[in-house]
Parts: sequence; structure tokens; C-alpha cells
Amino acid sequence: MAPVARGLAVALGAAALWRCAAEDLEASAVAADDECSAVQACSLNAIQLRGLQVTSVAERVNAPPDYKCADLNDPANQECAKPIRWVVYQNGKHDPHAEEWFKDMKDITGVDYKDATEQDFQRLYFCAPPGGKQCIKAPCTCTHPPCDQCSDKPMVKAKDRPGCAEDAESIKCKAPKNPMDYKGMAWPTMTFKGEQVMHIFAIGDWGGMDGSLNPIEGRPRMIAYQWGARAGPSVFPRTRWDKPHHEELCNHKQFIACFNTQGTMCPSSCGYVKGVDDQPQQLVARALIDRAAKKDPSFILNVGDNFYWGGIEKTCGTPMDQISYTAKHQFDQIFENIYNGHGLDGKPWLSVLGNHDWGGRVFNNGWDQQIAYTWASDRWVMPAPYWMVHVDYPNQFFTVDIYLFDTNFNDAKEPSEDSEHNICGSAHNPPNANCGAIGGPKSIHECPQFFADLWAEQKVWLAQKLSESKADWQIGVTHFPCGEDGEHQAFYRKLHEEYGLDLLVTGHR
Repeated sequence: MAPVARGLAVALGAAALWRCAAEDLEASAVAADDECSAVQACSLNAIQLRGLQVTSVAERVNAPPDYKCADLNDPANQECAKPIRWVVYQNGKHDPHAEEWFKDMKDITGVDYKDATEQDFQRLYFCAPPGGKQCIKAPCTCTHPPCDQCSDKPMVKAKDRPGCAEDAESIKCKAPKNPMDYKGMAWPTMTFKGEQVMHIFAIGDWGGMDGSLNPIEGRPRMIAYQWGARAGPSVFPRTRWDKPHHEELCNHKQFIACFNTQGTMCPSSCGYVKGVDDQPQQLVARALIDRAAKKDPSFILNVGDNFYWGGIEKTCGTPMDQISYTAKHQFDQIFENIYNGHGLDGKPWLSVLGNHDWGGRVFNNGWDQQIAYTWASDRWVMPAPYWMVHVDYPNQFFTVDIYLFDTNFNDAKEPSEDSEHNICGSAHNPPNANCGAIGGPKSIHECPQFFADLWAEQKVWLAQKLSESKADWQIGVTHFPCGEDGEHQAFYRKLHEEYGLDLLVTGHR
């Protein structure tokens, strides 16, 4: 192990959001909360229940995407045709709720809803359907083409990054065809000059729910309580226990009542504090922003669980050079609009996936979109489920190798087991769930082996890369804590004692 290098200060921060089952505001889908006991009645968490959707929706969600355009007469658009025609031809634009319903119109089409054409509304319902009645095919014409794109604003283009004109094939310049293509590869070296004290911030388990999103694919909105549809992160309340976690102090329904009434009808045992419990991500973000303004971190280590409840709320399989409107909306509401300001703007977020990012209780959510966002952002960096980066501090004569890897095999159990804490569970995954086309699990039954194999190859990779490292410091970043390496810490101990791993930054707990 190298002698202590001067100038490296690590600031570790963690945001733990309350997680509990939401009362289902959409009467169609129901399930038990992951904190519900056999004797306690709990309301429903409908956020991930594709398996309980009507067959036609389930088949449509898991079918290969068809990007051909069509008008409202096409059978694929039968669900959205009626509400769109009501809006356009029967004065729906003048409904008292129209401004709220069509709030995404200008962001998606560049047109105010009052001036939008039938085709513009079709584009809206293709990207973010109010009420959930999605158009499966985009319009062929619209006011501001291309009509199958879900934002009127251009996103960051990877090819425009510094250095990409000279090396267009670099990992930072070119999105892969497959989210697994860059596994184990090194992101270009990051260099930080200067003789001042250098800071690294770390954060994990920070992502709230995007209650203002109009989901696609027949999914219910991510709303846990009556006022959870507001812009920005909302909370996923769970339950509250005593410190040793022996006695439940506040059950799910009681906690939901606390949120619904903002504490006015709330048992004292729940300990609900207005202004604290209802905005935990915002409070942690403010502390991070204040600290960043003073310490100016070089970059942020992000250990995952970036979006609750189940990551990006769409099915896997969006092309890697595209960002769906669902992903853009969630990134804007939960990340971009929250973590900014002096000391954070433009700073790289070196990231991994948590179990909730894979889908929480399913594996076929849009985990690949979090990887794809790497090439649509000027700071989000997650080129693969596992990867590495070399950091150079030339004026202080030390270097750091950072290894970012996936430990979600811990929540990838046999399909029949622990349905509420199982990415591979049969209770919530649709029967035909399949991310095999993009290198993910091919089925529910193959899912546990997929994650076991992913962990096995990473163990070989970690040992090899650490043994080859010439850096002064080696840091590991992953989601699950160090006691959960599958070997009761024996593997991590080996990485430390035999290969010189100096620091392991984790989350989840």
C-alpha cells in the first residue's frame, strides 16, 4: 500500500429516503408492500406490476419496439385516439384541468397546448400520455419535426465533447450499441491540477420518485400520497421502527396518513416532522450544495439507488443513442434540477446501479437508460454496469484508480423467493420479461444466474485490474455494503490485503 498521499480528502455523504408502500391512486393494480406482515393489512404498491396489467398491454410492453409512424386511425393508436380527438375537436383544450394535463406539451413539441395540432397531441401521447392512454406509434407529421422525438430541446451530444474530434471512437465520445459493450473498460483519465486540498464527495440511495411523470406502457403514476404529483422528488414512505429495528412504531397506513394530512392526523409514534420527512432528498441536496460551494469537489462518487421505486419507469431496450422522454423527465426532476450550483455544476458523477435502478422487484425496467444517459449528459458517467477510471493529480504527485462495479447479485434470488426484495422474483416481473436483446437477463428463471455470472466475471476483473494498478491509491465503489460480497467479506479482505484496495465506498444500508 502506498504511503499516505497529501491533499486527498474524502467527504462521504449519504441520503437515505424513506421507502414504503404507496397507497395506490390507480385502482387497477395492487400488491403487498415490502414491509407488510402477514397480520397487517397494507395498501397497494402499484408501481411495478406489469404482470397484472391487461394482456394486450403486457404484450405491447415486451414486444420489440416499432418506430414506424402512423396516424390515429392505425390500430396501434386506438387507446389514444379518442382522448386526443376529444381534446382537439370537442374543446378539451378549454377544460379547467387542461393546463395541468398538458403541462409537458411545450417541452416535448415546442408548441403550447392551446396552439397544438392533432399530430402534436399524438406526439405528446406517444411520449408522456396524460391519463396513461399511450399512442404506440408517433405521428408522421407535426409542427416541429422529428415527430418521434420526445423533446424539443437538444441534449448534450457526446461527439461534441473536448477531444472527440480527434478520437471519435473513444468510450466517452461514442455510445455503444449495447449497454454491456463497455463492461470493464476504462473511462479516459481525469486530471486535476493544483496544489490545494482536493475533495471527493460521495452519495448514495438519494433518488426520489417522480410523481409529475405521465408514464408510458400502461404504468400507474409514481404517487404515494395525495399531494405526491408535484414537480421534483417525492417521498416513498415506508414504516418507522425503533433504532434496533425490533419494534414497529408506525405502520404503512399510519405513515401514509401522516403524509396525506401533512402531520395533522398522525400518531405521535410516527415521529413525522413536516419540512423534514416530506423533503429528505431536497434537504440532503442542500447540504451537499452548501458543502460543495465551500470545498469544490473534483467529482462525486455515486453508489446507486438513483431513482425510486424501480429506476427508469419504462421497459429496457431503448436504443443507446436515444434518451426516452421518461428517462429525461426523471433525470430532470430527480437529478438535474436538484444537484446544481457552484461546486457541483459540470462535476462528474461516477455512478453505479443499485438494486432499485435495475427495477427493485423486476429486472426489465430501463436500467439501460441510466447507462445511455452517459452520452447525453455533461456530468453523468456510467458507461457500463462495471468500469474504471484513472485519476491524476500531477501537481501533488499522486494518482488514484477507481473501480466501479455491480453487486446486485445480492438481490437476485430464485424467482419464488422473497418477492418484495428480489430483482428476479416471479411475483412482480411479467411472465415474459426479457432484456436478453441488450445483454441483460433473458427470462425470470435465467435472471439469478445472469447476476451470479456478472458478479463472477467482476471478481476476476477486480483482482486482475488491482494487481496491474500502478496508482498510489485504489478505491472501490459499489452499491451493497462490504459484508455482502458472497463470501462474508473474504473476497473484499483479499482485495485489500493481497491487491491493495484502500477504500470501499458503498450504500444500500
